[in-house]
Amino acid sequence: MNRDEILILTGMSGAGRSTVAHALEDLGWYVVDNLPPALLPALVSKGTGSDGKEYAVVVDVRGGHFFDELMHSLDELKRDGSAYRLLFLDATDQALVQRFESTRRPHPLQGSDRIVDGIARERAKLDEVRSQCDITIDTTNLNIHQLEKRIGEIFGGGKATGIKINVLSFGYKYGIPVDSDLVLDCRFIPNPHWIPELRPLTGLTSQVSAKVLGNPGVAEFVTRYVDLIASMVPGYMHEGKKYLMIAIGCTGGKHRSVAITQEIAKQLNAIDRGISAYPTHRDVGRE
Repeated sequence: MNRDEILILTGMSGAGRSTVAHALEDLGWYVVDNLPPALLPALVSKGTGSDGKEYAVVVDVRGGHFFDELMHSLDELKRDGSAYRLLFLDATDQALVQRFESTRRPHPLQGSDRIVDGIARERAKLDEVRSQCDITIDTTNLNIHQLEKRIGEIFGGGKATGIKINVLSFGYKYGIPVDSDLVLDCRFIPNPHWIPELRPLTGLTSQVSAKVLGNPGVAEFVTRYVDLIASMVPGYMHEGKKYLMIAIGCTGGKHRSVAITQEIAKQLNAIDRGISAYPTHRDVGRE
């Protein structure tokens, strides 16, 4: 991020806002927690980043009726030409319920009802905000350390220019990542799962990778897809998008998508266009 920009952090309660706030502080950011949205324009106008720090503001439903002013404040920032990025943290309802139950704390909008009722009310409140976010992170399958690592990958290089691309492998049987910008289906490639000696291995091994990439047309397909992504990057950067999530899927997220993810990340990093790509594998070891 540019030091003249402010990061506005919001999202579902229980999705990891505190973890992200602490991770940003560890990276040297100045984090303002639970700021009433009406004060956002005043904070931005003071010239955040003039002291050499990057600034983040946590805004969430804990602010009660003050939170309802968030969209108005964002519109005001846009009218004033103020630079900001909006980071939204999300997770499935099931994951959020489990987290609230494990901490034995009520949802802030639960009242005398069930946790799921509070989650539903919060989703309705955040629906418009989520549609305008610059970065969405789905924390459903991330533990605290994985989330901290993701924040470091996205925001750790404060002075870096260009675009960061997370190439994420996944299994369709576990669901499509909700925070993906682009989704690629690799199920047209023959599945190594049906080869007995390859079944227990993953796409991270040379044996599986060679088998997947050695199928007719696959290497050319990967090269063309990388070229397509590269052609899109200047447009993304022109629109101010600094982070891109590309999800690569196969049936179980173990063989084909993993090998293709590794290769795509490798080829993207070989392109000298301000691209920084890193592979992650959501479902390896899940079976």
